Amino acid sequence: MRPIAVNLLASFATAFLATAAMAESVITPFVGDYSGSAEVEAYDGSMVNRDMSVAIRETKEGFSIDWSSTTYRSEKATQKSYHIEFKPSDRDGVFAAAMTKNVFGHEIQLDPMKGLPYVWARIVDDTLTVFSLYVTAEGGYEIQQFDRSLAKGGLDLEFSRLNSEDAKMAVSTHLKRQ
Repeated sequence: MRPIAVNLLASFATAFLATAAMAESVITPFVGDYSGSAEVEAYDGSMVNRDMSVAIRETKEGFSIDWSSTTYRSEKATQKSYHIEFKPSDRDGVFAAAMTKNVFGHEIQLDPMKGLPYVWARIVDDTLTVFSLYVTAEGGYEIQQFDRSLAKGGLDLEFSRLNSEDAKMAVSTHLKRQ
């Protein structure tokens, strides 16, 4: 009976390590620090300059993304920064955001019904995509999509935002590897 338990335990350990190795291997080409700028159309239709940077790191259980943007309007700069840890899900190439801990200490997603973003990532070929879904106070939605594609010398960034009010926004730029 003991050899069966040892073999079963070894099988589970192998499966766990294979999952962790897969997360590391698919993220490895994206790991690095990147920065760039773009001219972005604001809600009022005016054009504003935006500086952007992103740092992608491998972690023990997956990867993390830190990104910031600085928007310049009328000589006033507004900076926003974000940090999200991602862990492999049960789906190949799809990663769950680990943004908070529950009462048992397990990392879990945020609750979109409380106005917080539900975030996940996927890697398809040479593109790392991060999605953020928000449920608005009125019960509508906003979804943001950040596509970061491997390109010569860095990443090509495509950002889009769509909401239930049909307001759309899109940004495209190249972020240079630092």
